Amino acid sequence: MHLLSASCVCALLITALFRQVSGLDTVIGLYGETLEIPCNNGAMKAKDVLITKWKYDKGEGLPGDLLVKKKNQNVSISATLEYKSRVSMAANSSLLLSEAKLSDQRTFTCMVVAGADIEEYPVNVVIYKPPAGLEISDKASELEIGKLNKLGTCIAPDANPAANITWLKNNIPLVADGKGVSIEASMLPDPVTGLSTTTSILKYSAKKEDTDAEFTCSTQHTVGSELVSSPVTFTITYTTENIVLQVITEDPLVEGDNVTLKCVADGNPAPTSFNFQLKEELVKVENTDTYIITNVSRDTTGEYKCSLVDDPTMEASKDITVNYLDINLSPSGNIVKSTGEALDLSFQIDASGDAKVSWTKDNVKLEKEPKFTKLTYADSGRYECEVTMGVLSRKAAFELAVEGVPVIKQLHKQPGKDGTHEVLICEAEGSPKPDVSWSINGTSPEESAFVNGMITHKLTVVPTANLTVSCTVSNGFGADTKTINVSYNQSDGSDQTKLVVGVVVGLLVATVVIALAYLVYMKKSKQGSWKTGEKEDGSSEEEKKLEEKVEENSQKAEV
Repeated sequence: MHLLSASCVCALLITALFRQVSGLDTVIGLYGETLEIPCNNGAMKAKDVLITKWKYDKGEGLPGDLLVKKKNQNVSISATLEYKSRVSMAANSSLLLSEAKLSDQRTFTCMVVAGADIEEYPVNVVIYKPPAGLEISDKASELEIGKLNKLGTCIAPDANPAANITWLKNNIPLVADGKGVSIEASMLPDPVTGLSTTTSILKYSAKKEDTDAEFTCSTQHTVGSELVSSPVTFTITYTTENIVLQVITEDPLVEGDNVTLKCVADGNPAPTSFNFQLKEELVKVENTDTYIITNVSRDTTGEYKCSLVDDPTMEASKDITVNYLDINLSPSGNIVKSTGEALDLSFQIDASGDAKVSWTKDNVKLEKEPKFTKLTYADSGRYECEVTMGVLSRKAAFELAVEGVPVIKQLHKQPGKDGTHEVLICEAEGSPKPDVSWSINGTSPEESAFVNGMITHKLTVVPTANLTVSCTVSNGFGADTKTINVSYNQSDGSDQTKLVVGVVVGLLVATVVIALAYLVYMKKSKQGSWKTGEKEDGSSEEEKKLEEKVEENSQKAEV
C-alpha cells in the first residue's frame, strides 16, 4: 500500500498549480494540509498597498469576510467559526488556509486598495485527496474452473475525486468481457467529509493455469503515486481430466526389488481413493495414491492399471518388466576323466534379455566355449563361465582332472658345460602327478613344475664307464620306463685333471725306486755282517716293514 510522500505534499504546498477555469485562476490543495492562495499571483508591491482584504463566496452570491490588513497595522481576522481559527496571511499577502477540507472548494477573492485604485483577484480552490489505502476483501475461498464466481472486492476509501480501480492478474490488467471477467464498480461519498469511497467487485472464471496466479488491484490518483494492493492467490478447483500411472523403482528392476505404483490425477482437489489393477487382482486404496509391490519376481512382469474409484473409466496403465538371469552348467563341481574320453557340457541361459558369455581356464580368458571330444592331460584345470546382462551377473564353474597311466614322452641327454658330466632329461606326461626315479645315482636333481599333466626331471652324472640308464615314472594307474646309453670317454677331462694324475703317478714310481734301492742296500749289509760273524738285532724286523711298504706302494702304482 502506497501513501503520498511528504516531499510531494511539500511540493504541492510550496508550488501552486494554476489553470484557467471560467476565467479564474485555480489553486489545487491537499486535503488536511495548509493551502496557500496567492493574491494577484504575488505581483502587487507591498509598499503601494494601503489595504488588503480576503473574502470568500458563501454561496448564492453572498460574500463572507475572512481578514483584513491595513498598511502598518496587524492583520485583523473577521471570519466566522468555519474559518476563524484556520486563516492567516503571509508576508506576500497570500491567504493561508490550514486543514483544507472539501468545503473549501469555492472562490476566494483578494481585494487590494492602492491609492485611489481598488482591485479584486478571485481564485478558485480545488481540494484533492488520494485514497487512504487499497485492499482486497471478501475473498473467495476457492475458484472453480469454467464458472464465473466472485473473486473479491477492492476498496479505495476516502478519496477526492473518487478513485478509479483496475484489477490485475500477474501484473497484467484484466478487461471486463462479460464472460470470463466481470467488474462492477460503485462510489459512495461520506456525508460528513464529502470524501468518496470506491468499491470494485471482480467476478472471474478461472482456468487451470490460474493456480498460484497473483491477483491485485491498483489505482492511479490525480495526485500521489500509484497504489497497489497486496497480492492474493486462490485454490483453483477442477475435476480430473487426465490420470497417469507412475512406476517408481530402481533401474533396472530385478527380482527381489520393491515397486511403488503411484496414480497421479490432475484434478484439484486431488482424488484420495484409487483402484489398482494388479494383473488379475483388484485392490482399492484410500487416503493415498500409491501401492507397493514387495519382493517382485519374473512372474510380476505384466500390465498394471489404476483408475478413479468414483469413475472407473478414468484409468491409466503401465507395463512392468522384471529382469532376471539364470544359468545352468552340467556337469559342475569336480570332474575326473581318463585320457581319450569325451566330456559333454550342457550350458543353458534363461534371461529376460540379451546376455553376454565369457569363459576362463585357470583365470586365463578363452576365446570360446570349451569342447572336449578327446581329453588330454592339458585339458585339466578350473573352468569358469560368467554371464552378464546389464547389472546382473551370474557365474558357474567346474574343476576338470584328466587322469591315466604316465607315459615318458622323451628321454635324452646333453653334455655338461665343463665336459666332465652328462645331464639326463626325462620328460613325462600323466595324472595324478607321476613319481620319477633313475637306475643310478647322480647329482643336482631338478624337477619342473607339474603343468597340464607334464613334468620334466633332470639328473647330472659323471660316467666312469659305458652305462645303460633307465628312467621310470609311476602313479596309481601304472608305470612307464625308458632307457638311454651313456658312453665313457677317456679323453674327457680338463688339462688340469691330466696334470694332477701325472704328478700322482710320478710320485708313486719314485717311491718304488727308492724303496728297491734301499732293499738292495740292506741285503748287501747283511751279507757283510755274516762274513765277519756279526749279528745285528732287529734287522729282520726292519726288513719286514720295508717289504710291506714297498708292496703297498707297488699296488697303488698298479692302480
